[in-house]
Amino acid sequence: MNYERGEIVDINAFRTFQWIVKHGSFNRAAEEMNYAQSTVTTQIQKLEADLGIQLIQRGKKIRLTEAGREFYEQSQEILQRMEQLRTSLTDLHTGESGVVRIGVMEPTASFRMPTLLKPFTVKYPKVKISQMIAGTSVLLESLLQEKIDFAICSSPNVGSELYFQPLFHEKFIVLMPDDHPLSGFAELEPALLQGYRLLVTSASCAYRRKVEMVLRESGVLAMDTMEVGSMTAMKPFVQNRFGIALVPSFIVDPVPEGLTVRPLRGASVDMLIGLVCRASSLTPTGANLYNWLKQELHAL
Repeated sequence: MNYERGEIVDINAFRTFQWIVKHGSFNRAAEEMNYAQSTVTTQIQKLEADLGIQLIQRGKKIRLTEAGREFYEQSQEILQRMEQLRTSLTDLHTGESGVVRIGVMEPTASFRMPTLLKPFTVKYPKVKISQMIAGTSVLLESLLQEKIDFAICSSPNVGSELYFQPLFHEKFIVLMPDDHPLSGFAELEPALLQGYRLLVTSASCAYRRKVEMVLRESGVLAMDTMEVGSMTAMKPFVQNRFGIALVPSFIVDPVPEGLTVRPLRGASVDMLIGLVCRASSLTPTGANLYNWLKQELHAL
């Protein structure tokens, strides 16, 4: 076949050729495609001219040339691939497929996301989700650098170019061994924590900064602390009596055997969590997941 002239072959002519071969007739192909016979004839003539070779031998009964048989086999594959491409592009346009990169802070990443994402992946099996787990500051920087599409974390600073959709307040309680001296109180004031080792997350963690701010505002200027690093590691460290910890209430429900929890009175350590994204930056696929998580997390 001669492609040296660089003509663009009309893909519709591929379909017309397939119908002619299937029915063995120009007339029947025209009827099936709702074309005039002259249109079918013109399409095949132009196709043969573009390729520079005869595909069909005309007569009372049409016959394929050797080149026609080769073209028939390969054009079937091309049409199948074109249909697959059309479906893929449609799925991308409607959000049925694609890749979404999300950032999530702990402990939501470990404790909530598997349950939240499972039904979404069942509904949208062609969507691939990549999850980055980090603190708020890292997630916000990753958003600005377009490394992720959106994040679930605490709010950005006022004046940020990022859009914040508030969703729920993370409620904190004090976790301790059930025979700890503070377990004798029904609820605790921040000042009572002084004198006991407090387990904390890393210095860059938004939770830790919030706890330190609350303690300072309550007059607690110095605490014996031990950095554990991860909120999800708090329970085993408390169980092994390394100290007490301020943790989100949902990660200790039910409370493990040997431990107990107490609310903190007179101070708001609850943290506002929401979805953060760049304005008008979500793909249809990303918007589908964003709206799904917005609905599910808003109910918390």
